[in-house]
Amino acid sequence: MTFDARSKGHQPSGLLSGKFDALIFDFDGVLIDSEALGNAHLADYLTGIGHAMSRQEAMTRFMGLSGRSFIDAIETHIGQPLGEDFYAARAEEDARVMSQGIDAVAGAVAFVRALPADLPKAIASSSSTAWIARHLDHIGLRDAFGDHIYSGKEHVAHGKPAPDLYLHAARAIGVDITRAAILEDSVVGATGAVASGGYVIGFCGGSHCAPDHAERLRALGVAAIAADFTEVAALLA
Repeated sequence: MTFDARSKGHQPSGLLSGKFDALIFDFDGVLIDSEALGNAHLADYLTGIGHAMSRQEAMTRFMGLSGRSFIDAIETHIGQPLGEDFYAARAEEDARVMSQGIDAVAGAVAFVRALPADLPKAIASSSSTAWIARHLDHIGLRDAFGDHIYSGKEHVAHGKPAPDLYLHAARAIGVDITRAAILEDSVVGATGAVASGGYVIGFCGGSHCAPDHAERLRALGVAAIAADFTEVAALLA
């Protein structure tokens, strides 16, 4: 069953006034401002082992990847397997940020809170559900998504850039993907989102987004670009 803002009588701030039946959010770089942090750590590690890399280059090459795809991309770039010290360093950094929490992208919390409580919405992320839940708790949005947090590592055989995770999320919340709007910030994520058939908004509101980020997302065929959540709201109205 899909949500129709007109039939429910909901038109909060003009959001989703019958234009879409659901929202699917990427997580890192869309709801929490984690991409700059994670890629800075990666760039510093690779530089430290003799493979000089800027933080921007790390984001360009690896942002949006996870699991084996992430490791394969790094190892292909440096031309050798990663050592155990890499996994230890990443585990230590993950434990640190899981303990401290990562703050929300500007405007994200207010935007989600402005949506109707009964609007179907989900998170479709390359991160683990434990990571997503921890940081939703930190920014105070855990209740907004309930059980509808989906991980490319856990819920589908093929994560981003395949479209499978978005299709899984749409089925789980009971909507046709063509009636869902998807917020994505990474090239890897946007590639899969466009392939899914949803209405994809290329989001450029995170601190990691370089001046040319919008152009890179447009080249993938996203339906629209938003520099912040005010622009997202305008696109959905």
